[in-house]
Amino acid sequence: MMSLIRKFVLALLLAPGMVWASNQPKPLPNVVFVLADQWRAQAFGFAGDANVKTPHLDRLASQSVRFINAIAGISVCCPTRASLLTGQRALTTGVFLNDVPLDPKAVTLAKELRRAGYATAYIGKWHLNGDGRSRFIPRERRQGFDYWKALECTHDYNHSSYYADGLEKLSWNGYDAIAQTEDATNYLRAHASSREPFLLFLAWGPPHDPYATAPVKYRALYSQRKIQLSSNVPEAMRDTARELLAGYYAHCTALDDCVGTLLRVLRETGLEQNTLVVFTSDHGDLLGSHGGRNKQQPFDECVRVPLLLHWPAGLGTRGRKLDALINSEDLMPTILGLCGLPIPPTVEGLDYSDYLRGGKNPSDGATLISCVAPFGQWTRKVGGREYRGVRTLRYTYVRDLAGPWLLFDNRQDPGQMNNLVGRPGSAGVQASLDSILNRKLAEAHDQFLPAGDYIAKWGYQVDKDDTVPYEP
Repeated sequence: MMSLIRKFVLALLLAPGMVWASNQPKPLPNVVFVLADQWRAQAFGFAGDANVKTPHLDRLASQSVRFINAIAGISVCCPTRASLLTGQRALTTGVFLNDVPLDPKAVTLAKELRRAGYATAYIGKWHLNGDGRSRFIPRERRQGFDYWKALECTHDYNHSSYYADGLEKLSWNGYDAIAQTEDATNYLRAHASSREPFLLFLAWGPPHDPYATAPVKYRALYSQRKIQLSSNVPEAMRDTARELLAGYYAHCTALDDCVGTLLRVLRETGLEQNTLVVFTSDHGDLLGSHGGRNKQQPFDECVRVPLLLHWPAGLGTRGRKLDALINSEDLMPTILGLCGLPIPPTVEGLDYSDYLRGGKNPSDGATLISCVAPFGQWTRKVGGREYRGVRTLRYTYVRDLAGPWLLFDNRQDPGQMNNLVGRPGSAGVQASLDSILNRKLAEAHDQFLPAGDYIAKWGYQVDKDDTVPYEP
């Protein structure tokens, strides 16, 4: 009889879900996703930029997994944000322009985590509603986020508004990124003792232009005459570039202090150990490199973004650099994988969670970059064009509708100043990369059509520059 009782008790202890020392399920991690706007991968102390002051992010990088080849496949705001939330590419979501809506029925990171028992929160810039930049966004269009303090889009960082659950437009106090970070810390404190895991998405507007609008104390840190420029900034634009960068870096340092505040509150509340902090950006910024400004172009200053993942309980605190090419659509499945949750069949991105834990790199060593339709700050009148390309560990290769356009050996030419397309001695490399690009396009079901074909397919109304008009 005693033997039967012992067997019964042992069976209970070994049953799934029972609390037992060697078989106790680990708690789901909290997720804090911090998204900056237009912060290029190069503009950090940890990335080797001697101009910028980012001490908190430098420290975070030393304790995180850092993807040194993180890519924004379409280097402009809305397409990246849609891909980050859905794990899908822009030709699938239809969000390949700014100011168009993400389908309210989309399968998103927030919806999947909420289904798994997470509380969900969004603070800051949204830019996925496509119904004017200052209008109220109803709950059914918030893609699974419950706690809500957001606005579609503004770059007036010192006079910034938001909506919560009511129709009343509210105002952030002062520089909005600081106020938004304070609200995020209040959310952390309120959830510190909860047994319910949470997803907190904090999306800042800076360091996107206008550049000269950071708080005075941060602007005072940067003298234009002392800024060292990349060799790929043409002589005729060097004075302008120094002016732009002084303001840009001031925004960066202000945001770095915001990161410091977030990390301090995670430590103070006891949340740090089991919170996955993801820090990234939606795309980069040329800031004078190649004689250009802003984004959408295939150069590294546009397409390369920072990506840090910090989760002491799951990934440790030893800083590691991973060189795998990870794209915007890969973040959603990777986060679900790290949380031990199933990845929905709608996802097109790759799950890097096993790779983060020391497993195999799931990529094939190449990832797509593209511009489906040039618009906004890179219209045809300033050289904008449709393109498709691949970024590998060594090369960038790009075709426009007329044929091969750009080929850079990023190892030998990190400033991407020597275009090898059609050059003697480069034919073999170009042919190989062209074959890779064709394969990647086939895998993505991308026919590389003119912009007008896609605009017509989705029924978007655009102006003469293929830009969607929007209500401010």
